[in-house]
Amino acid sequence: MVTKGQFLERPTLIPVGPEVMEGTAHRGVKRPPLLVLSPRPEEGGGMDHVIAAELTWAAATAGFPTLRFNYRGVGGSQGARGTGEELVEDAEAAMRVLMENAQSASLAVASLHGGAQVALALQARHPAVGGLCLVAPADVMLADLTRLDRSLLVVVGEEDKRLSRAALAAAVGESARGELEVVDDAGPNFHRNLPQVGRFVAAWLKRLSGE
Repeated sequence: MVTKGQFLERPTLIPVGPEVMEGTAHRGVKRPPLLVLSPRPEEGGGMDHVIAAELTWAAATAGFPTLRFNYRGVGGSQGARGTGEELVEDAEAAMRVLMENAQSASLAVASLHGGAQVALALQARHPAVGGLCLVAPADVMLADLTRLDRSLLVVVGEEDKRLSRAALAAAVGESARGELEVVDDAGPNFHRNLPQVGRFVAAWLKRLSGE
């Protein structure tokens, strides 16, 4: 039995071609549902990444359905580890499962680190991606952010020096609906003030929902 206030994620199987990826999902009544993309396999990413867990917790406790998953070849997911286009295919499969389970025609996507590449490719192909959140993005072309025509939230740590803060702020500012949030006293892995990341993402989802 799950009591009020408890956080319950359900194991979820995600078919992709002849293989199956493992995921965990949380139900919710609000929209849009949130797909969480972990760092890429070459970065050592997986759905149990501490930032992924924090985002899922924040979104779910705010009432939004969530799904996070392991790319093929990571954790209990079948298949060989991929790169580039293969990761986008994995994300597309997870997106379809989330939208079907939530019975929603649209979704929001949050990515961690190099998962930003996957998130940007996903939104470029699918108008159903109504909002994009990039947490500590890495290996992205800032010019790609300026062309986004949907809600964009970028969250970085104050001590994260991988991208020029001035250039990042300018790119986010040029996008149609961009917001940049900086977490004080934190680096790219948010060993300090991680809950603030979750609060930023939960507030962003509420804005997307019209609250």
